[in-house]
Amino acid sequence: MLSFRNVLCPTDFSEPSYEALRVAVEVALTFDAHLTIVHVVPTVPVLGAPVDGLGSLPLNVTAYVRDMTVQSEKLLAEIAHDRVPAEVQTRLVVASGDPADEILLAADRESADAIVIATHGWKGWRRFLFGSVAESVVRSALCPVLTIRHPVFRKHTAEPRVETIEA
Repeated sequence: MLSFRNVLCPTDFSEPSYEALRVAVEVALTFDAHLTIVHVVPTVPVLGAPVDGLGSLPLNVTAYVRDMTVQSEKLLAEIAHDRVPAEVQTRLVVASGDPADEILLAADRESADAIVIATHGWKGWRRFLFGSVAESVVRSALCPVLTIRHPVFRKHTAEPRVETIEA
């Protein structure tokens, strides 16, 4: 029989990721599983900076990552409080680096039996520019991955659209 003990759900604090969290909570409740919610502070690209001159940049990357980590920890705690029932044992994790890589590392560290992740459904230039974290996770994960698309981003609706053409 299928059983999940540890469910991992990444969030980027977007509406689609909150929909994935809703599903992850349902899975955790159904299987009496632990839930790990992960947020990854993405690596800050430093283009054109001299390798030994990072201190002269207007952005202090180390301080930025530290501040983003602190803010992410606070926001994760709020989300867990607001969106996860008390009966679900929850662990909050903030990491920094490449989102797909860090999600996969967290899944390994937490012994995740399943990953529930949102997909934004980007195409064209947005997908080229931002990539697809969900796609990378699906391709490389060692456990099952459930991808969730937020209802706003779904292409198909329950009712067919009828167009009238006047001659």
